Amino acid sequence: MSNILIIDDERAIRKTLGEILSYEGYKIEEASDGEEGLKKFKEKAFDVVLCDIKMPKLDGIEFLDKARETNPDIPIIMISGHGTIETAVEAVKKGAFDYISKPPDLNRLLITLRNAMDKTSLVTETKVLKRRVSKVQEMIGDASAIQRIKDTIEKVAPTEARVLITGENGVGKELVARWLHEKSNRANGPLIEVNCAAIPGELIESELFGHEKGSFTSAIKQRIGKFEQANGGTLFLDEIGDMSLSAQAKVLRALQEGKITRVGGDKELSVDVRVIAATNKDLLKEVEDKNFRLDLYHRLSVILIHVPSLNDRREDIPLLVDKFLENICAEYGIAKKEIDKEALESLKQYNWTGNIRELRNVVERLVILSGKTITREDVINNVVPKS
Repeated sequence: MSNILIIDDERAIRKTLGEILSYEGYKIEEASDGEEGLKKFKEKAFDVVLCDIKMPKLDGIEFLDKARETNPDIPIIMISGHGTIETAVEAVKKGAFDYISKPPDLNRLLITLRNAMDKTSLVTETKVLKRRVSKVQEMIGDASAIQRIKDTIEKVAPTEARVLITGENGVGKELVARWLHEKSNRANGPLIEVNCAAIPGELIESELFGHEKGSFTSAIKQRIGKFEQANGGTLFLDEIGDMSLSAQAKVLRALQEGKITRVGGDKELSVDVRVIAATNKDLLKEVEDKNFRLDLYHRLSVILIHVPSLNDRREDIPLLVDKFLENICAEYGIAKKEIDKEALESLKQYNWTGNIRELRNVVERLVILSGKTITREDVINNVVPKS
């Protein structure tokens, strides 16, 4: 049910419009002057606003200016019994969706409202689609470690240097890799991502290098591997510490010679690929335990970028929460929820073992389960504390 805010100092007008629009299936809220209307506009999400022009305290044009500062996407339809062409033109110039004279023609009013609703839906859908097609999410954070990472990306991305990104699960290693690609000279080429931990050891070589038809039992047709798919672009090897030693040897050769051979094939294929790797493991410890090749480690770690855990950059939690609230509420098609200081402080004290990924999940949970404002009680009730 769509929410409409009617702002008019004439009670009879509010009542008449409210009854008509309620009958049409709209949910109505009223305000008797511009100040009250602005207060409600800021507190609650409305799909459309009907606003009189001549009102005490805050007139309609002043309301329009202040409302558009708060949320320019909500259509505001101006109504007036004292209007002129000049007034209508001024209102539309200042951002009003439309202008209707009193007493309003019912058919025109309903058509204008439906058009305004369509605009609201399109704005919401456009925002969601923009986020979905956006190449790279923003890297949020003012912590010194995050600033160093951003500076390193700016310096390293335009080069062909290989980068090894380290850090716990969920800290945003993937985001760093995407920014390295986005700011590189290969940005117009493909970015191919491989999660080495998610691929069984016996299939990793086929995944990376491809295979020829009949090279093993289930190889019913030729397969192009990730190295070939990334040709001219970037190959991101996530969780490379979980790669088998035999696959490591082939990756090392690909890095040294710029050539690969498909599984079951004998033809060498040249590939032009920049490799970025990431791991949550201590690779030098893995080298000591003979689980990782030292020569591959040195090939991958021309540049080292360590992404800190969320527990080591707690000062960024308010910024991250604010961004997640904005994105999640937009995805759900609701007004952005507020979060009080005590709730934020509780989140800052939480033990974030899942890092940023866990924080986003928690914020989504709070958006779903809380009221207009997320409180400390909401955090206590819906976020399981860890010792």
